[in-house]
Amino acid sequence: MLEQIRHDDILELRLARPPVNALDAGLIRALREDIEAAPGAGVRGIILSGRAGMFSGGLDVPSLLQLDRAGMGQTWRDLFGTCAALARSPIPSVAAITGHSPAGGAVLSIFCDYRVMARGAYRIGLNEVQVGLVVPEPIQRGLRRLVGNYRAERLMVAGAMLDSEQALAAGFVDELVDVDHVVARAQLWLKELLNLPPRAMSGTRQLARADLADSFGDVDTMNVDEFVDGWFSEESQRILSALVAKLKAKQ
Repeated sequence: MLEQIRHDDILELRLARPPVNALDAGLIRALREDIEAAPGAGVRGIILSGRAGMFSGGLDVPSLLQLDRAGMGQTWRDLFGTCAALARSPIPSVAAITGHSPAGGAVLSIFCDYRVMARGAYRIGLNEVQVGLVVPEPIQRGLRRLVGNYRAERLMVAGAMLDSEQALAAGFVDELVDVDHVVARAQLWLKELLNLPPRAMSGTRQLARADLADSFGDVDTMNVDEFVDGWFSEESQRILSALVAKLKAKQ
């Protein structure tokens, strides 16, 4: 489900939940726990990766539709907690976007320090509106920080999915490399950063990311009722159920 691969003092967390690395409740929780635990284990940098051609297909809608309100509330808290763990981490992180990255996959990348994406016919974006979900405010803030207010608005309201070249031009990702070199490039970027004077780098990074870290408030006491209400709304349930039916038909 989530593989831990050490590259000296860099920890690669590889999403390994076939076929599309969809984020179910267990994977979201595991990500949060591993990101939060990394600094205490002597890790100096984190890489999030997937398999070649697929970073993450986003939320595992079929499994999450089986949850009751309490279970969905905990999953939202863990998702916000994972984003907050990345945003607040004392060590830098890189999203090695090894392929397609809709919705939840894109969300994870937004809160990393840097984003390396596979060049080619791969797509990334916050397409929540297209599946009947509202993009939560902390996630909106993260995208606005990357691409600017108006561009973020247009992308999120339309639920737009960008190909890799469009994502680079928009500032959604920082650079493109061949799919087989995404993780290696992420490692190199981190190593170059970690070779800087550590106190100066870490202190400057903390100040520069303070706005991102403050986006979530106290995650564990955060009011998630509105997001749970949205998930269980008639509109969202209808669209999400139709999506699941369409996926099953393809199988």
